[in-house]
Amino acid sequence: MQTCLHLGAHRCATTSFQEYLRQNAAELETQEIGFWGPRRTRNGLFHGVLPTPSVGNSQSLAKRAQGRIRMNLNQSRERGVQQLIISDENLIGSTRANLRLGALYSGVGERMARYAEAFDGQISSVAMNIRSLETYWTSVLTYAITRGHRIPTAMKLQNLAEGSRSWRDVISDIACAMPGVEIKVLPFEIFGGRPEMQLEMLSDCEAPRSHARVRLNASLRLEDLRAHLLTNAAQGLPAGEGRWRPFDETQCAMLRENYADDLMWLAAGADGLAQLVQDPEHPAAGLNLPQTDVTRGRPHDKQDRRLAGSG
Repeated sequence: MQTCLHLGAHRCATTSFQEYLRQNAAELETQEIGFWGPRRTRNGLFHGVLPTPSVGNSQSLAKRAQGRIRMNLNQSRERGVQQLIISDENLIGSTRANLRLGALYSGVGERMARYAEAFDGQISSVAMNIRSLETYWTSVLTYAITRGHRIPTAMKLQNLAEGSRSWRDVISDIACAMPGVEIKVLPFEIFGGRPEMQLEMLSDCEAPRSHARVRLNASLRLEDLRAHLLTNAAQGLPAGEGRWRPFDETQCAMLRENYADDLMWLAAGADGLAQLVQDPEHPAAGLNLPQTDVTRGRPHDKQDRRLAGSG
């Protein structure tokens, strides 16, 4: 059984992708594809994989978690599942920790090493979504404000814009924690609103088209944010309507440049650590570009040397 660990990340349409898989679970089962989502993974399945304050011994809890995961994997095999997709963005961390530390998933390496041990080498591939840092942090901040966080200060925004940790560091940490496991990187800008295409890239199946445009946990617009917050808290938001844009132009340029460097690194092979998944409907140009007869060049040299006749 091929097991794909889909890590998200947060604010990259991961919840919408999980809902798409959940709604089509019966049809996918006919294609021998199984799905574990947060309703299963956060219901005690992974309890003990990560150390937490408890009365029990952490090592024994980790062993019990390993046995619990092995038992569930065997049950999926017995049902005839050939490809299993496990999707939970909280495996790599939380947006709250990202905001507190001002960096992307700082502890992801240790976390994924513990999950790799818990699965006992049964993870075939890892899938990760990435997003432009400008829109990622904006979405994270918007989501945090709706849950009681204060509007970020100018210094906080500047620290986020100047942060040196990018998606390249996150992917490198995962690759070091899970050596030999194939890592597929799917940009949000291509696959965010196309869960069926994302599924086909992860499982090589004919993905169903139903429930493919469900959109969950979308960022609130400014007018909705003001209506959601208390009057005093909403005073820090700018006037007007539309998307909230907390970063200024200089900060946006810094974040875009970091993301462009990440994409360039991935397109160049990511040092052999990961594979950038391209849009299958817009393939990249090959080594030999198509010839288009739009300008006159060498094939017309002989003709161009003719002189106009007299008279």
